[in-house]
Amino acid sequence: MNIDHLKLLSLDELLKIHDEVTAKLSDTMLAEKARLEERLRKIGMAHEVTRLERKRRQYPPVRPKYRNPNNPMETWSGRGRVPRWLKPQLRGGRKLDDFLIASAFDQKRHMT
Repeated sequence: MNIDHLKLLSLDELLKIHDEVTAKLSDTMLAEKARLEERLRKIGMAHEVTRLERKRRQYPPVRPKYRNPNNPMETWSGRGRVPRWLKPQLRGGRKLDDFLIASAFDQKRHMT
């Protein structure tokens, strides 16, 4: 069907073709949407399986560098978040070096 043929059609015939094209496009779009949703579902499942199978990297144990003078059982390696017991001490003006464990202090002194 070419443009010249469409010019010869009546309004009713053009509306009928419009309805047929609209219905065909709608069906095609719904089928494509379903196909894409299925693909996304498979990809999502594959991603979940990969995420669940992935193991966390093992880090070597780290010795503590800092100790709470009020409770010697509380220590910190210097990695990660600053512990609760240390935050108010640092805000109060004390230095991190004030809490060094003796062996960690010796190591730090030899490095500089």
